[in-house]
Amino acid sequence: MKLYDLEPSGNCYKVRLFAALTGIKLELEAVDFLAGMHKQSPVIDLNPWGELPVLVDGEISLRDSHAILIYLAKRYASADWYGETAAEQAEIQQWLATSANEIQHGPGAARLVDKFGYDLDKGRALGTASRVLGLLESHLSNNRWLACDRPTIADCAVMPYVALAWEGGITLDDYPAIQHWIGRIKALPGFIPMSGL
Repeated sequence: MKLYDLEPSGNCYKVRLFAALTGIKLELEAVDFLAGMHKQSPVIDLNPWGELPVLVDGEISLRDSHAILIYLAKRYASADWYGETAAEQAEIQQWLATSANEIQHGPGAARLVDKFGYDLDKGRALGTASRVLGLLESHLSNNRWLACDRPTIADCAVMPYVALAWEGGITLDDYPAIQHWIGRIKALPGFIPMSGL
């Protein structure tokens, strides 16, 4: 099973982290993003969007980190990671949506501006980040994990860009529950870091 990967990408890290936590073996294929290799074969053939990560498992090729997390959880991990009931899966899915929307366009976008020089609206990103971090802090003040009272792919999806918020000029000093939650994830057996964490 091969993952077309970019080390500083939080989306790629979500997949690497989940695989490490569950003992799933991945062959990492580093993609030279600056050289535009994500827009060339074989990556563009596997994902016409030209984005990373891309997972290839035999005849199956998947784009989008959240789709990959669901696939790996359902096919290779225990049911705890994605849940067995419709209610559990929906609870997890709502956090995947938060990751793809508010987290990506808040702390994720602020990081793209500061760390990589993207031409995005930093003020808007900071406003989105403030709102979502407040909501996340409130949730984690009463819950140890995002969903189902246990670690799930929701935690793997949301944590990276929250933990990397400092690279977008966002401090987590006012969010102790978020900091404790990040610490719990880092304490899970099999945890692997990425640059910036």
